[in-house]
Amino acid sequence: FILMLSLALGTMITITSNHWVTAWAGLEINTLAIIPLISKSHHPRAIEAATKYFLTQATASALMLFSSMTNAWSSGQWDITQLTNPPSCLLLTAAIAIKLGLTPFHFWFPEVLQGSSLTTALLLSTAMKFPPTTILLLTSHSLNPTLLSTMAIMSIALGGWMGLNQTQTRKILAFSSISHLGWMTITITYNPKLTLLTFYLYSLMTTSIFLSMNSTNTLKLSTLMTSWTKAPMLNTTLMLTLLSLAGLPPLTGFLPKWLIIQELTKQEMTTTATIISMLSLLGLFFYLRLTYCSTITLPPNSSNKMKQWSIKKPVNTLTPTL
Repeated sequence: FILMLSLALGTMITITSNHWVTAWAGLEINTLAIIPLISKSHHPRAIEAATKYFLTQATASALMLFSSMTNAWSSGQWDITQLTNPPSCLLLTAAIAIKLGLTPFHFWFPEVLQGSSLTTALLLSTAMKFPPTTILLLTSHSLNPTLLSTMAIMSIALGGWMGLNQTQTRKILAFSSISHLGWMTITITYNPKLTLLTFYLYSLMTTSIFLSMNSTNTLKLSTLMTSWTKAPMLNTTLMLTLLSLAGLPPLTGFLPKWLIIQELTKQEMTTTATIISMLSLLGLFFYLRLTYCSTITLPPNSSNKMKQWSIKKPVNTLTPTL
């Protein structure tokens, strides 16, 4: 209860602050509250995940504090919206990218999610992304649009490519999160409200997926294949939510992608819009695979390998003559 209260408090402090130091303090409270939740199971993998998370977040927090101090030193302003020093803008972009897990600072995120339980992974994918996103929104007018767009395209590409080869559901959802963060980042300098809408809808859909998987204890594709026999209705919901997260037209997940492509076209960034639309097909592939595994197949053997057909050798019935 205390840890969850600390998480809520840290988030509230960060999203309501105008001063760099209070925003930093809120992020630190968040980090310190989530670490015991990651390492709760005392499994070596969980301890490793907690250590990785602590080191990356501490680095990002230090970079953010250094960026704000440099800005205050050059301009005399501690206000978040008054970010005017170019080196500070670059440092802050790097710090927030590490906090969020944007490419090329994404390495920690799939590993940490894999070492956590499904409920903690849900918090890491949604609630823990909200404070850094808020800071990015407040400073979006000062940041370099070209750098943000490049990082966003790289995130969408990497989230799609790396998700193709995974069999663990938490890692698939981690790469899905990286890809969606790319969609949010690409439009943040042009239409911050659209970024917020995308984040809200992504959080809603991801929460639904994680809770569905948690109730059937689905950690990998092979268990997902047989989980629909336990809860058929739940798996129908899971199928629709996965297709929505993929961005298929009749469903909710299509709306933010459509609006982002429309916004990029208005900004005369048609090439960028085409590239990210094509890259989202990679994500669609592994979402369809998850959907297929969760609802359509009932395999006799739920391993990933194909069964080897063995050809029996003919038995020689003739006895050898001496």
